[in-house]
Amino acid sequence: MTNSTIAATGLRLGPLSPGWVHLCVDMQRLFAEGTRWSDAATAALVPTLLPLIDRAPDRTLFSRFLTPEQAADMPGQWQTYYRYWDDLRAGRLPAGALDLLPDLAARATPERVVDKYVHSAFDAPALAAHLAHRAADTLILTGVETDVCVLATALDAVDRGYRVIVVADGVSSSSAAGHAAALEAILPRFDQQAETVRLADLLAALP
Repeated sequence: MTNSTIAATGLRLGPLSPGWVHLCVDMQRLFAEGTRWSDAATAALVPTLLPLIDRAPDRTLFSRFLTPEQAADMPGQWQTYYRYWDDLRAGRLPAGALDLLPDLAARATPERVVDKYVHSAFDAPALAAHLAHRAADTLILTGVETDVCVLATALDAVDRGYRVIVVADGVSSSSAAGHAAALEAILPRFDQQAETVRLADLLAALP
């Protein structure tokens, strides 16, 4: 791949290595259907993500954000958090609310789903195991929310030495300001370790 092609794809840090893995973050009914956390942009994101998932299904992992049965099941300030978000504790949610959205659930074999109770997907030991098994060096991120779980996962990945690629039109947030800040102000601060790219450019750059 020539330098001009790299520039055209938006991959500032060079072509993708064979060690890339795609993590689709928290694309669940919880964030799309009838809860205080739901946002129409979550479901609207699904058609955008399918071409990347279907391009290399075995390279895509899915994280799920799980909520506790009781606030007291979580440590420290998380208890205050779930006293505020009391209706979103697992025992009070509608059946299936923690499931992936249907089109993604149909593509997510159980061994490629990692569950977490905090913002960063690296809280799930299974994620590190998957990445080690694949000798991964690059983590491509899509999903929700840009400025919360996607950002927390991206920063954890940076600290662990991964090249991080956030798909700019493959992430969304219920906060337009937070979404913009994460993509335009925060991630650019890590410009030697993380980058953003449009999905079409990423697909064109995949080996």
